[in-house]
Amino acid sequence: MKVKPKKHLGQHFLKDKQIAENIVNLLSLHGGYTKVLEIGPGMGVLTDFLITRPDYETHLIDIDAESIVYLKKKYPQLQNRIIQGDFLRLNLDTLFDEPFAIIGNFPYNISSQILFNILDHKNKVPEVVCMLQREVAQRLASPPGNKEYGILSVLLQAYYTIEYKFTVHEGVFDPPPKVKSGVIRLLRNSVEKLDCDEKLFKQVVKQGFNNRRKTLRNALKPLHLPESMHTHPLLDKRAEQLSVADFIELTKLAKEA
Repeated sequence: MKVKPKKHLGQHFLKDKQIAENIVNLLSLHGGYTKVLEIGPGMGVLTDFLITRPDYETHLIDIDAESIVYLKKKYPQLQNRIIQGDFLRLNLDTLFDEPFAIIGNFPYNISSQILFNILDHKNKVPEVVCMLQREVAQRLASPPGNKEYGILSVLLQAYYTIEYKFTVHEGVFDPPPKVKSGVIRLLRNSVEKLDCDEKLFKQVVKQGFNNRRKTLRNALKPLHLPESMHTHPLLDKRAEQLSVADFIELTKLAKEA
């Protein structure tokens, strides 16, 4: 029995066992978790390696009913740890009462939404290992001053150290995607809460990158920053030139003003 990859779910099943093992080997137990949630296991190419590890308990979530039937037959030992559901609608706070890692070959069309959901539960998720479209993976790991650097780069790098690990070529998937993939690892840093208004921080970052070709003085006009801030040197720069620390400073100044 095989599961048919479904285009509307963005399914591209990895066929290369060595790459699957390399991805699973990136899990480092950072933060001391004992549970791992795999998103979109499909036919279980990562799961085959996850279940051999004694350090953690493997749980699976997949939205595809056909995959769920297949996985329950293939892994009878995981019966009560296989969830049929939509990760984007999952309340991660109620899933486990302890920290857990996330791993998966994320569907390209919803990978950013998956990461935003993880970000909302960052204090529950100390480590993420995932495969994404290569351009997205590079963007997330990109440092400031780089044209790839964007909104999600800043928001995630505020709470995670992100490493680009390796590139995966199109031919090792069924069906082959039209783009290359990249594998990244996110490790939670020690920042529990930003040293600024976190809601305003998000607004400043998003507004800055929404007009990324403009200087921040012009890009942030919709936020109605007070006159007293208009001469600040950070506002002479574009969003992609600012580090997380710079955005925090800008947020504090906006809040104080």
